[in-house]
Amino acid sequence: MYAMRRELNQYRQAGPIAEIAVADPHRLTQLLFEGALERIAVARGAMMQGNVPLKGQKITQAMDIIDGLRGALDLERGGELAANLDALYDYMTRRLVTGNARNEPEALEEVSTLLREIKAGWDAIPEQMRRAS
Repeated sequence: MYAMRRELNQYRQAGPIAEIAVADPHRLTQLLFEGALERIAVARGAMMQGNVPLKGQKITQAMDIIDGLRGALDLERGGELAANLDALYDYMTRRLVTGNARNEPEALEEVSTLLREIKAGWDAIPEQMRRAS
């Protein structure tokens, strides 16, 4: 039974790994947004169930992803948009820290809402513009 569970987990992990291997930079960014949102959702569930270790682990992972998005910004060429995103990603990280420390699901939901808004804009970039960059 343990072997079957291990193989099932390997199968589940293979899909995202295969997608990452062939994804263009635009899709990779989409995957980062999706990953952060998923981890925040799991953290929120863990918070509601009182599972402190899982909550902390998933919030930390979400913050790592947000830091990765922040680190990918080109502040020199990105102008005001990049600067605003940088400040927003910093704010999100601080809200996750506060939400974790105070067990505030509202803080996690706020960050999820912000991430979904940014992701929606990212998803709306026309295909021609994706290829141009």
